[in-house]
Amino acid sequence: MVERESKGESERAQDSESDSDSTSQGARKRARETAMQSTTSSLPPPPADVQSSRKVAGPHHRRQVQVVVRLRPYQATEDDQQQGPCVRGLDTRSLEIVNWRSRTETMQYNFDAFYGDDASQQEIYVNSVKPILSHILNGQNASVFAYGPTGAGKTHTMLGSAKQPGVVPRSLLDIFRMVREQSDQLGGPSWSFAVTMSYLEIYQEKVLDLLETTHQDLPIREDQDKNIFIPNLTQQPITSFVEFEQFFLPATQRRTTASTKLNCRSSRSHSVLLIKVMKLQREAPFRQLTGKLYLIDLAGSEDNRKTGNEGVRLKESGAINTSLFVLSKVVDALNQGLCRIPYRDSKLTRLLQDSLGGTAHSVMITNIAPEYKHYFNTLTALNFAAKSKLVVNRPFTQETIQPIGNPLLKPGEYDPDAFDSDMLERISNLENMLRKHGKSGLPLLGTPKEERIQLLKKLEESRLQIEKLEQRQKQLEKAISLQETAAEQGMNNNRSGVLRRASVAKPRKQAVVTPLQRLDNSELLKPGNVLVLKRKEKYEMKDCGSNMENELELTVDLELTQKHKDYILNILNNGSLKQLKTLQRVGDKTAKLIMGWREHNGPYSQIEDLEKIGMSSRTLSTFMKANVVSCMVK
Repeated sequence: MVERESKGESERAQDSESDSDSTSQGARKRARETAMQSTTSSLPPPPADVQSSRKVAGPHHRRQVQVVVRLRPYQATEDDQQQGPCVRGLDTRSLEIVNWRSRTETMQYNFDAFYGDDASQQEIYVNSVKPILSHILNGQNASVFAYGPTGAGKTHTMLGSAKQPGVVPRSLLDIFRMVREQSDQLGGPSWSFAVTMSYLEIYQEKVLDLLETTHQDLPIREDQDKNIFIPNLTQQPITSFVEFEQFFLPATQRRTTASTKLNCRSSRSHSVLLIKVMKLQREAPFRQLTGKLYLIDLAGSEDNRKTGNEGVRLKESGAINTSLFVLSKVVDALNQGLCRIPYRDSKLTRLLQDSLGGTAHSVMITNIAPEYKHYFNTLTALNFAAKSKLVVNRPFTQETIQPIGNPLLKPGEYDPDAFDSDMLERISNLENMLRKHGKSGLPLLGTPKEERIQLLKKLEESRLQIEKLEQRQKQLEKAISLQETAAEQGMNNNRSGVLRRASVAKPRKQAVVTPLQRLDNSELLKPGNVLVLKRKEKYEMKDCGSNMENELELTVDLELTQKHKDYILNILNNGSLKQLKTLQRVGDKTAKLIMGWREHNGPYSQIEDLEKIGMSSRTLSTFMKANVVSCMVK
């Protein structure tokens, strides 16, 4: 192999989308201009009665994707013509490959690290992977993925063997070690840690859960904070490395593999292992930091003319090559600064959205083979790695602060990513519409669902009864009018006055009874009401008969009003969270605010003290009216 590189050949190498020395120098210049370190700012905690979910980024939060290259050992059995290796390393950061146009010349590539065929698993892990793991316990995300052609050693790099464990087992051992160390440093029960694992594969553009085989073809969603998650994906809590192996090893056997002419155990799918670490504070301000680690083993690109794929293997190979092609398009779009990044064109790029141009500390391990039969696959992998080195991520810290009065759940029970944010938003909008309009224009109260339904039923029944009574009243009034008309006609015909009075007395007697029946049958009038409907009667006697007017008068019972106010004040001072939520217009957040103020300032002297927790006078007035109505239906 000749160690000479002409200027003209370097330009031709750029035309073939390779990374020349000038391109590498430009990348290093941009890397020097860009801050390579992500820190977490120290912010004062918010007020105890406020719950917030914040993305806390440090002042230098731009970080390029770290790209390292690992060269697989040369295998003479795969070199039929005994041509020797086509790639060799120059130092710990650069390598050279034979120019395909002229074997007397070479093309050089510079990366963050280069590991030759004699590099050990521990050396790769300690120098390139281990430094990013500390970010996970600080609430940030990290990603490690292996890329390269089939048979280049990606799965060996990620999983390894019993004697030479790879990135996955070493990362889990260090995560549990760091969790134990931080638990001892932070002082026992005030902080706790919860670790969960999820394991999936992307097989022919379908997301399959490897921990639970019944979960097939899962969707990929994005929440309002642009975080990628998979609904219904199994999240298995783990407490030790031994427990991790109990779930991981059987799941690995379920991953789809097959034999080809280039690899006796070729991965036919992309696998993703997600490790989530939640750091929980059990005392005020109840902070929660959530960090994620993505360990991704990509399937290798394949040339079907060499692998001899047919039938199902050919279809699998097409799906793998298509997803890797979309991955290359994503990297190109990021480097060109395009407005639209085609993450959604493939399930693989959708999951890697956080790793490429997203919010994770990313390390890409590019595996290459030195034999000439893999030359063009190796050259393509190196060109892709050179482009990926220019991608910039923006890591941040995901921190959640819980309000006072909200008891912290046990490890593994609280998981904000398990909820579909779109569905929660739709439910919230529907509830707001119901509170605003209600049924038939009547505003609904902030009661639980069952109580609202019962209240609506009672009000509907009361309306129906009132309508029936009003119709009956109209019929009676019409009958009285007809009888009075007949009586007048009889008087004009010199009929007896006694007979005339008798014919009028009967309907008048019915008119007296009708309003009483209306009041007695109303569901709204029961003992203990604060608002009381009373009948006001007025009689006027005339020469030709008697006239009676029936009116309804609305009065307020001050004694009962004060009684209900004392009842509400007693709940405010002594009621639990559940009892406070039974009050109208008091939801979960308001109940917690009431309890927090009560714990710090003592009992409430009057209901109007609710303004001290931020309740406006208008809201307080609505609260009083709503609870008076609630007392009427109890």
